[in-house]
Amino acid sequence: MPDAIRILVVDDHAVVRKGLAMVLRQEPDFEVVGEAENGRVGLERARALNPDIALVDLVMPEMDGQ
Repeated sequence: MPDAIRILVVDDHAVVRKGLAMVLRQEPDFEVVGEAENGRVGLERARALNPDIALVDLVMPEMDGQ
């Protein structure tokens, strides 16, 4: 079986971020390696965690996904 797809979830709304991460964790082919509450923290975590995919909200405080 191939390695799981490593995912970073970035969203400023905690309910959305936690809910999305929870749903993704139900899938055996996905591994949520981290979460972040804004783009600045998301960028730091992406550099540290090296995910395959980052799911990023487009509109957030400090730095967004645009």
